[in-house]
Amino acid sequence: MTSTAAQEVPDRTTADDPLHEQAAAADGAGSAAGARVQLALNVSDIDAAVDFYRRLLGTEPAKRRPGYANFAVAAPPLKLVLIEDRDARGAGVAGALNHLGIEVGTTADVDAARRRLTVEGLDTRAEQATTCCYAVQDKVWVSDPDGAPWEVYTVLADAPADRASGGPRGPQEPEPRG
Repeated sequence: MTSTAAQEVPDRTTADDPLHEQAAAADGAGSAAGARVQLALNVSDIDAAVDFYRRLLGTEPAKRRPGYANFAVAAPPLKLVLIEDRDARGAGVAGALNHLGIEVGTTADVDAARRRLTVEGLDTRAEQATTCCYAVQDKVWVSDPDGAPWEVYTVLADAPADRASGGPRGPQEPEPRG
């Protein structure tokens, strides 16, 4: 006889996991303070993309460098990153995704996320004080089953325009693409 009762899924998060705390806060009271999803897109023409997303989002870029821009959107909490890469971009949605991320407030938040992801059995790659997307960051990378790279990161400082280095460097993608 087959049971039709719904199985309860155990809560595998830890008390010091900022992503769990933020998700719990968002369940009842809107967006959680200090966290936002990041979406990094490859674009073929940075100027055209900035113009489009400025109009779409109703805000100016928070940072603009040659071949790079990011928008910090308050509602919904989003960091949209645009990386000019004509070779990767393709047409339509082909090659559009560069990487995904979750920006958190502190290095301790990154470390807590790394511990939780490791407990979950995910292959992680940590980076400390790395320069990526014109910022010095601490981060941890994981990849989804299809290889899409996700980072949980915090920005430690702005980086000069000549120090753009970096891009997605998840566990299955050791070299930067952008």
